Amino acid sequence: MKQENIRNFCIIAHIDHGKSTLADRLLERTNTVAPRDMKQQLLDSLSLERERGITIKLVPVRMDYHAADGRDYVLNLIDTPGHVDFGYEVSRSLAACEGALLVVDSTQGVEAQTVANAYQAIEQGLEVLPVVNKIDLPSSRPDSAKKEIADVVGLDASDAVLTSAKDGTGVDEILERVVTAVPPPEGDPSSPLEALIFDSVYDNYRGVICYVRVVNGVLRPGQSILFMATNGRYPVDEVGVFRPGFTPVERLGPGEVGYICASVKTLAEARVGDTITDASRPTLTPLSGYRKVKPVVFCGFYPVERDDYPQLRDALEKLCLNDAAIAYEPETSVALGFGFRCGFLGLLHMDVARERLKREFDVDLVATAPNVVYEIVTQKGETVEAHRPSDFPEVGEIGEIREPFIKLSVFLPSEYVGKVMQLIQDKRGAYRSMDYLTLERVRLVYDMPLSEFIVDFHDKLKSQTRGYASLDYEFLEPRPSELVRVDVLVNGEAADAFSFVCHKDAAYHRGHAAVTKLKELIPSQLFEVPIQASVGKRVIVRVNVKALRKDVLAKCYGGDVTRKRKLLEKQKEGKKRMKQIGKVSIPQEAFLAFLQIDEGEK
Repeated sequence: MKQENIRNFCIIAHIDHGKSTLADRLLERTNTVAPRDMKQQLLDSLSLERERGITIKLVPVRMDYHAADGRDYVLNLIDTPGHVDFGYEVSRSLAACEGALLVVDSTQGVEAQTVANAYQAIEQGLEVLPVVNKIDLPSSRPDSAKKEIADVVGLDASDAVLTSAKDGTGVDEILERVVTAVPPPEGDPSSPLEALIFDSVYDNYRGVICYVRVVNGVLRPGQSILFMATNGRYPVDEVGVFRPGFTPVERLGPGEVGYICASVKTLAEARVGDTITDASRPTLTPLSGYRKVKPVVFCGFYPVERDDYPQLRDALEKLCLNDAAIAYEPETSVALGFGFRCGFLGLLHMDVARERLKREFDVDLVATAPNVVYEIVTQKGETVEAHRPSDFPEVGEIGEIREPFIKLSVFLPSEYVGKVMQLIQDKRGAYRSMDYLTLERVRLVYDMPLSEFIVDFHDKLKSQTRGYASLDYEFLEPRPSELVRVDVLVNGEAADAFSFVCHKDAAYHRGHAAVTKLKELIPSQLFEVPIQASVGKRVIVRVNVKALRKDVLAKCYGGDVTRKRKLLEKQKEGKKRMKQIGKVSIPQEAFLAFLQIDEGEK
């Protein structure tokens, strides 16, 4: 295929604006998939994607198109996710393309991820083509949607394609627009090989399969290749393209998107963002790759059965190959044993990773409640990172505690502005700006602590706005906050596993909730057990687990009352002595119930 007849483009949009459905129509129109194999959201191949109705992984596919000018074109399409937590997948997709279809729902207008994804594409120098979707719906407002694209995103949308991905209206016009407006890829087939790895998957029989975009040179089977970041050398077994399954071809030239199998056995060798070059004639400098993504939400993954630790480790390695945004490191817990501390880009990202480990790798695991990383400046001026409450120094040694903040953008109907502003302020948000995009649509911008955002903010926002609000956020720097570590004492002894960090104004309420939950979980002992929440040396909440009482009077039927009193006094003395020497054994189930994410509260 001639290089000038290749077009690489992706579809970007907010959640539920019709990306995957539009991809279905493009596949049908170009006869890429036989009618008998066609199904809704064909490219969403993970069972989790089909179940939840969202796209989680970027999916490349190659289509052949005979254009109106009589020429045959090869179109490489990448379908991308819409949720903010999977923004890293979008940025990797954009690096493999020259153009992007910006899909906007004509009933909803421009939403949070529409703006974020459009700006990413413009920054990377892509040709962005606006597409107004769902014009078949009675509530469709295409003119209003075009105006919002121009006003909010800053793109000329006067000639935006009006389409309905559901019934196929406008699909031919989109294909023609891609062919005429998206530039062909640049590259020299005679130059040394340069190919960018933009994704990879693990196959139990063929090892690591790398998804690549060839920039310069040619890739062929039998060629010896070099991975520039790791210096690994391998012979190429197979090169191919996505139609949408793996289809072998004889070569991949400049501008083409495909995959390679090179019997790469170790997962560390094929890193996403690495450059592949010819081992006999290597290029001098690698391609720019991707910026290293920084996880912002952390939680612990522990196997339910402690013998399953090696299985969890292998599963995490393979999952990280397919999702480079996950970071993990081994850790141990007094309550849960050996496990891993994992970092994610958000709560949905964490939830999806946990579910994929269960489904794809059959790992039964426990996930602890999510948290963030704090920066602590000591009285001596040293800065330390605290990943968990036990990392905090003593109260007297702490000079300042900083917590990560985010810039939160919320798009919502104007009638819910008051409720949402109150919700954000309750979560310690600091007002930045408010813009009326139209008379009915508002954009609110706040600075907000990430720790408040990750607990239940998204659910509360959706319930306050009946599901009409959408949000986007970007990570800011850590800022000083008045935070405290709340310790939980069981029978006077600190239980590190139950400690947590919160704002000092919320310490009493959070402490009360923690000790009340523990009161239900810890079984009654033969003596009274006090459960306390303390900040430093000061106890702020206390509840007691009542002692088990043996009925010592059961054998006393009649007789003088002094006999009964004597037995009760003897029992009282025994309980007093037991309280001084007795130890509270907290069962494993109580630790699990307290530390695990409660599905109802999440």
